[in-house]
Amino acid sequence: MAQASRPSLRIAIDTGGTFTDCVWVEGGRLKTLKVFSTPDDPSRAIAEALGKIGAAGGLTLLHGTTVGTNALLQRKGARVALITTAGFEDVIEIGRQARPRLYDFFFDRVPPLVERDMRFGVGERVGAEGQVLERPSDEELTRLREAVKRARPEALAISFLFSFANPENEVRVAGALVDLGVPMSVSHEILPEFREYERTSTVVVNAYLQPLMQSYMERLAERMSAAAVQQAAPKGAVDSDRTSVSLNSLRGDFFPGGQFPAAAKAVTGFAQHTGTSGTRALPGRAESQVVKQRPDTNTSARVFVMQSSGGITALESAAREPVRTVLSGPAGGLVGAAATAARSGFTKILSFDMGGTSTDVAAVQGEVRAGGQAEVAGLPVGVPMLEIHTVGAGGGSLARFDAGGLLRVGPESAGADPGPICYGRGMQPTVTDANLLMGRLRPERFLGGEFRLDVERTRRITAEWLKKEGSLFSLEEFSAGVVRVVNANMERALRVVSIERGYDPRDFALVAFGGAGGLHACELAEALSIPTVIIPARPGALSAFGILVSDVVKDFSRTVLWRVGESLPRAELQAEFDKLEKAAKQEFAAERWSGAVHYERSLDLRYRGQGYELNVAAGRDVIARFHREHQQRYGYHHAGREIELVTVRLRARVKAGKAGVLEARKRARVRRRVGAVERARVNFGGRSVATAVYERGDLARGRVMQGPAVITEYSATLVVPPGRRFWVDAAENLVIDVAK
Repeated sequence: MAQASRPSLRIAIDTGGTFTDCVWVEGGRLKTLKVFSTPDDPSRAIAEALGKIGAAGGLTLLHGTTVGTNALLQRKGARVALITTAGFEDVIEIGRQARPRLYDFFFDRVPPLVERDMRFGVGERVGAEGQVLERPSDEELTRLREAVKRARPEALAISFLFSFANPENEVRVAGALVDLGVPMSVSHEILPEFREYERTSTVVVNAYLQPLMQSYMERLAERMSAAAVQQAAPKGAVDSDRTSVSLNSLRGDFFPGGQFPAAAKAVTGFAQHTGTSGTRALPGRAESQVVKQRPDTNTSARVFVMQSSGGITALESAAREPVRTVLSGPAGGLVGAAATAARSGFTKILSFDMGGTSTDVAAVQGEVRAGGQAEVAGLPVGVPMLEIHTVGAGGGSLARFDAGGLLRVGPESAGADPGPICYGRGMQPTVTDANLLMGRLRPERFLGGEFRLDVERTRRITAEWLKKEGSLFSLEEFSAGVVRVVNANMERALRVVSIERGYDPRDFALVAFGGAGGLHACELAEALSIPTVIIPARPGALSAFGILVSDVVKDFSRTVLWRVGESLPRAELQAEFDKLEKAAKQEFAAERWSGAVHYERSLDLRYRGQGYELNVAAGRDVIARFHREHQQRYGYHHAGREIELVTVRLRARVKAGKAGVLEARKRARVRRRVGAVERARVNFGGRSVATAVYERGDLARGRVMQGPAVITEYSATLVVPPGRRFWVDAAENLVIDVAK
């Protein structure tokens, strides 16, 4: 029989290296689900999760994806042709003078994404003030088109000198190449800013990911539609004609507060290229040729994607500009960490997200802010991204001995396949295996008891591996060593985002989440003298929760390079912001978003002669705040020195309706019984200590308790060292006092 009709679900799904996490609100309650990831095709795990959730009827998916990140790390993107100003074909290979290791003369540079024979120079030139000095001739364009056609690229990247000041030549060349029928990335649309190396690298990364992301999104849409049809139809009565949808059929009209776009304009011969410089229609390839969903079905599937900047965007925008999604999942985690910590009264936090393959850390002071420059897989990316620092240290990080016999952990990871030894397939020890051998992970309580960890297999294979490696460590010594080494790696990462940026960790709280964050948080807090650790509810799925409560965000920017004194040229500055706001309104209108648009203005400033900038929120006292920020970041400032205004930035935001999600958390059931479900021997500081094991749902709010303790829940396990006080506060966060 067909299932009973259910209301439309809005599900946030974050794809990680080991698990795929799902969070949604149903029946007034916030629910969580974890399934193993499928790295070969992440959409398979998503389809499995949707099947378990039983999502029928209308479905809205908010997705944090690692497809772009993995493609860059594994070099599995498209064959890209780069068209640039003649004489500058090698900019992406020459790069900057800075070396990752100053005294290493033999390090291997990260090779560019475009081979030398796929770079094409064009006789054109625009001056620094925007004047066109040379236009490409018709003969030049014909020659270029034939040369690019012979190269048979899968995507095109166009980046000319000073196109941010005047895009005329880029527009002309793009128009000449559009009938080649391949995705096109144009620099004045993706990143209208100076620094040709970073701008060209960003545009190349976007082109490199475009075909892959479009293919993945279409495949995901098909799986979602098939899952929805199977849930809605009587058993055995699925109509195969209803299981394919196009990218453009995925837009919907459901979002908290009603902001999701109500309709979509079909793209049949033109791709709508909208970028940070405004909206410009360029002829392009149709985004999808697959069968659209029948209008009379109730199985519509709508997809929206998390951006690296901390906001969601429409599927078409993500497919067109995938460079904005390369840190999609970690961005959701930071948004979720800031939101949950604020409910407990903490606005200065260090976020610590330890997953299966990596750890992401960041510093937040009051609000989550995006930076203008980042590096992903060794490649500069200039679009706005949350300032997240990542290291290869996770639950699946592999332990090994180097040539000198020293114990190393990561960055290599067992991932989801084969996974740690205790999952049943792995053959090399990981951090998860070490935590299990130390008693911190309880084998029968993993994933709420749905998946049992194999302790005996872990002991046997780890002992055999140590013998093979010629190590004299006992299992206990080896496990403790693995944890100390991985903690040292993560401590260095936390220092990068705090001490190295002029922040005192003692002024912050450490918000730990991810499947493994709670196992290591207290030791890291003690090492950095952080007084408080916060473990949010459902920590193993906080990235998905952050995606669920994220706003719709679009970022716009333009380089101006003005010299200013102690005050800004307000009329000229207002004119620039007006242009960016006009572009924002055009993009929101084109994608049919509704709801009030909120604008956040900021400026990139520097002292004249510097080669780096600081981003400061725009306002009347912006110059004074720039001096203060420079003092905090670098330890000095020049009050009388001339200042340059480099780039004008605008963030346009449509607020998400978070009330329903937060109310669902408030209505979560609270049990008053506080009794240990078991007692176990757990290794702390090289000593085996009798430790109480609690179910997190059994802890009473406000009741102060004493460590040692192991606290288990569906999505993660938490460890409290001996002598540390902890309690669950009114916001459902578990707070641990680690101050000495």
